[in-house]
Amino acid sequence: MAEIVVEIHVPLIAATGVAEGEYPFSWIDTIEEYIVQLDGERGEIYDDGEEFGEEYLFFVAGAPEAELLALAAAVAVLPGVPGGVYAMVTDSTALEFGLGRRVELN
Repeated sequence: MAEIVVEIHVPLIAATGVAEGEYPFSWIDTIEEYIVQLDGERGEIYDDGEEFGEEYLFFVAGAPEAELLALAAAVAVLPGVPGGVYAMVTDSTALEFGLGRRVELN
């Protein structure tokens, strides 16, 4: 049976104020840590994050759709996360990224 998966699409934009030689996408770690700290309370990481064109995708599952979308909305407003974050509601049988229903988050 297919499981609901929410893809969190974050524009792959370097963080502001990054010194030369530092990792420009520190917000990726911030998001991953945030999701892991939830410990399945409102969803959990479904798969490793992945670069997809001009975006970085995070995958969450393990909770009802409304809770997964609330998690995605919370991720969108974490400090340092670029604007333009949106979610795609899909399921575990999807053969490609970006298929499903798009939900604007910020």
